[in-house]
Amino acid sequence: MRICVYGAASAELADCYLQEAYRFGETLAKHQIGLVYGAGASGVMGALARGADANGGEIIGVSPQFFRADGILYDRCTKLFYTLTMRQRKQKMEELSDAFVMLPGGIGTFDEFFEILTLKQLGQHKKPIAILNTCGYYDTLMAFMEQSIEQKFMKKTCKELYFISRNIEEVLDYVSQEKAPPVLSREIGDYKEILFERRK
Repeated sequence: MRICVYGAASAELADCYLQEAYRFGETLAKHQIGLVYGAGASGVMGALARGADANGGEIIGVSPQFFRADGILYDRCTKLFYTLTMRQRKQKMEELSDAFVMLPGGIGTFDEFFEILTLKQLGQHKKPIAILNTCGYYDTLMAFMEQSIEQKFMKKTCKELYFISRNIEEVLDYVSQEKAPPVLSREIGDYKEILFERRK
């Protein structure tokens, strides 16, 4: 199984976010679950990758080519895919993954999460989606979504499309028990990818 994880790249985060991200990566590796993520070396993404790497986990990074610069990408990915655009990056991560988990992040993380949630609502995939609510970071977001439901901008059934918990094991139990059929790859015009694989 491979899980796509979304999270922040900021290097200015409180330790509680970085420590929990590291532990999440560590737990994925110990459960022999592959990590698919945005290939970042800093912030939540970097801590996540280091946790998986330190425990022998599979790490698949996906990055647009314009992020190819010293220090931006994690240099110990098992495999690293480059795409031409951010949109293609999101699609590639979706294709490689059996489930999705959102860790604390900013607008890029929100974009990735809400796109994959919208696609599930529209029936474009049936893969499980979960939120790891580290340090209560997403409490306010959940309150806002409740407001959207109360004011009829969202249907109440939308809450059934994802799971939220502060507990890593609960999140992994949810995404592991939810089974989804494979989705055929969709082609995009002038799509290009470059694959690098780390030799063991």
